[in-house]
Amino acid sequence: MHGPFTVKDSFSREETVMVSLLLAIIYMAFLSLGLPDSLLGSGWPVMRLELGAGAVDAALNNYVAVHYSSRQMSWLHAFWGVGVTISPYIMSSCLIGGLGWQTGYRRVSLLQIVLTVILFAALPLWRRSGGASEGAAADVPLSKAVKIPGVPFVMLAFLGFCALETTAGLWASSYLVGARGVDAETAAKFTALFYMGETVGRVANGFVADRFGDRNMIRVGLVLILAGIGRVLVPINTVALAGLVVVGPGAAPVYPCIIHATPYNFGTENSQALVGIQMASAYTGSTLMPPLFGLIAQHINVGLYPFYLLLFAGLMLVMTELLNRAVGRRRQESGRQ
Repeated sequence: MHGPFTVKDSFSREETVMVSLLLAIIYMAFLSLGLPDSLLGSGWPVMRLELGAGAVDAALNNYVAVHYSSRQMSWLHAFWGVGVTISPYIMSSCLIGGLGWQTGYRRVSLLQIVLTVILFAALPLWRRSGGASEGAAADVPLSKAVKIPGVPFVMLAFLGFCALETTAGLWASSYLVGARGVDAETAAKFTALFYMGETVGRVANGFVADRFGDRNMIRVGLVLILAGIGRVLVPINTVALAGLVVVGPGAAPVYPCIIHATPYNFGTENSQALVGIQMASAYTGSTLMPPLFGLIAQHINVGLYPFYLLLFAGLMLVMTELLNRAVGRRRQESGRQ
């Protein structure tokens, strides 16, 4: 367990107001990052009939990891979930009103323009807080970064997490309908509950993350994920549906807590580079693994869905524990020097 990384332990009244305002700006930025992420899924059934962010994400994640507590990191990612939740409603209202998917994108674009203006207006806050210099990134190439003790483990852990999270959400309805005989409306509702559980879980995590620490929160999350997948395997639909809902809150602490622990695990001087590398691994998992399961579902059986999730949950569990051991050895060695 370790405490939050902050620039100062105490602030003057003016500094406290500045730090709080800057944090609110970061929250809005993450809400903006989440807005477009679920638009495609909402609009694609109509869009397909017509044949027509990573750097910001990594920088903001690293800044919060270095300067704020684990509580704030959990709430930051909860705001991403708010953005993901809002945009389907915007798209659906446009489609129902006959305005087309293009209008849905325009409306979300307007929201993002407003948020961008606010971010630009807040640039003086970043300068005053030393955001450009404190915790600055070391220029660590990938060939060197992977030699840092624990980096290969955290890369595989992130790949496994995003593979599980994205596959669980995208293929839940197909599994419930195709393999379990659940009606499409019920399947869609419980898929939405999975995402809602992850967002609400991150809000709840914020109240306990600092007390229990990143490492313990990750372990609790993984236990809940495994328990949820175990329920999905039970051949009783009500139990399986409940299991899917459990996976959402289980996933809630894993991503933000691994990100927040980066300065502790690898050093503040390496944190920006390592956050970027971790997120590249995450994007690899979310991009490649759901389509791979699509091939499995098409050519073998969609009923393998829970076993596929179990594979990545096991990968995360093993890799995070190996990471903890590697970090422990590194810190012991540096303490003796």
